[in-house]
Amino acid sequence: MSIYTAIATAAGRDGRAVSSDGVLDVDLALQKELGGSGAGTNPEQLFAAGYAACFAASLHLVAQREKVDAEDASVTAEISLSPNGKGGFQLGATLRVEMPDAIEPERARELVEAAHQVCPYSNATRGNIPVELVVE
Repeated sequence: MSIYTAIATAAGRDGRAVSSDGVLDVDLALQKELGGSGAGTNPEQLFAAGYAACFAASLHLVAQREKVDAEDASVTAEISLSPNGKGGFQLGATLRVEMPDAIEPERARELVEAAHQVCPYSNATRGNIPVELVVE
């Protein structure tokens, strides 16, 4: 049973993406690197923003459960788009997690690894695309 379903509609990489409630309404444009104008956002940027936000929330949840103050932690997601060698494309992800200095590096890594098990985006991508975790 689902607790939430997001709904959005787009017709391609050029045009608009709109959520069913109208809160998300963005111009889409093919990246300059792919021969487009780059005059709008693109699916990889949207995925990066979603993954970063979701992973950060998962990290805060895990830290809270462990009674560790990680509220100042932040996540930067880098989503790469590459040819797959079969005429299509593939994604890759690097999550750069900036942890508060007060958290020991080994403990920070444990929390990040635990968040990677909790995060719905990590669970969806696991085994499907490479995801690198970098703790800074």
